[in-house]
Amino acid sequence: MNLLIQNGRIIDPASGFDQIGDVAIVAGQIIAIGQAPAGFQPQRVIDATSAIVAPGLVDLAARLREPGQEHAGMLESEMTAAVAGGVTSLVCLPDTQPVLDEPGLVEMLRYRAEKLHLARVLPLGALTVGLKGDVLTEMGQLTAAGCVGFSQAEVPIASTQVLHRALQYASTFGFAVWLRPQELHLGQGVAASGPLATRMGLSGVPVAAETIALHTIFELVRSTRARVHLCRISSAAGVALVRQAKAEGLPVTADVSINSLHLTDIDMGFFDSRARLTPVLRQQSDRDALRAGLADGTLDALVSDHTPVDADAKALPFAEAEPGATGLELLWSLALKWGQGDGVGLSQTIARITADPARVLGKAGFRAHGQIGQLTVGGVADVCVLTEQGHWTVTAQALRSQGKSTPFSDYELPGRVLATVVGGHLAFEA
Repeated sequence: MNLLIQNGRIIDPASGFDQIGDVAIVAGQIIAIGQAPAGFQPQRVIDATSAIVAPGLVDLAARLREPGQEHAGMLESEMTAAVAGGVTSLVCLPDTQPVLDEPGLVEMLRYRAEKLHLARVLPLGALTVGLKGDVLTEMGQLTAAGCVGFSQAEVPIASTQVLHRALQYASTFGFAVWLRPQELHLGQGVAASGPLATRMGLSGVPVAAETIALHTIFELVRSTRARVHLCRISSAAGVALVRQAKAEGLPVTADVSINSLHLTDIDMGFFDSRARLTPVLRQQSDRDALRAGLADGTLDALVSDHTPVDADAKALPFAEAEPGATGLELLWSLALKWGQGDGVGLSQTIARITADPARVLGKAGFRAHGQIGQLTVGGVADVCVLTEQGHWTVTAQALRSQGKSTPFSDYELPGRVLATVVGGHLAFEA
């Protein structure tokens, strides 16, 4: 389809392009940026006057709940939520049921996602068979099936020897390993250690659970030179360690979730299970350090950490409720809220959810779908049309995800997604 996005403020952080103009699309590719070619005959025109035209958002952490947990989220509902949130490419974690540890499972997931003609799915393969932390998966075969990296999701590896072998193997073949830094035994609580958790009688997760894991990972990276992406850093001390590791030149990147960027343990309120999250919400000093780390580039990307949870699993006492929250449809608004609140420029705000996460993916993301996270003549036509102005209220009725639980319920958030184009196909229009 020939598509023209007209009169929008085109912002492409990867190239520094920022001006009013048009984006012309033919057969899934961008053929012009700034001014449509003479004689161009669009079949569809999107008026982006007073709106922003940006690369499609790239989300590095989303659970689609399929296969195995369809009661919490069907693939179609979560992919519909993705494009409604402006997300054109998303990384899904391997902790499905069954675990994504075999090429056939990965190929099936990708096939089903592609048939929906919605967002692009970039699967992470399991680092160990069944996520049990004992036997390494066949990383080469999983990469051939379409995996962009390897992860344990929320299951730490108990054996440092196994993790060391995994990083050695990944380094040898140029695979990326995605780890959420949390020490196995210290990370068993349900709230951040501190006065509030003590008063509420909730088991705590100390900051040391994150920092001990980070120290271990960095030591192993020093010896193996494996490329590691650190998922959902949650503490000020964690940010400081990542900053030191980058200054040393270690091949690491890191992200932070929308939940940790905006909320603190106070938001648990009176045992509000919507704030039962992983990683746990920490204190204000941690939140402030995360916001500063995202602004200065210590943290490379902002992620939705989308984890749809069904209502019954949340209607339990706080400690027993299933952790997780819906986030795909909130990513743009919460990125904008952070940028506006901290005086971060619009281009830099957009970069943290487009060009920067695409850079984290590197060649794996390019191999899967061509260059994502940027607007390039001749490049893939993944585009979203966004607004800065206006506010909307987060309600169950406003969310397309099957999971309706979010700690941002009833929040009034800035910015909307007006349209999402994936590979030249208009996948969403408000």
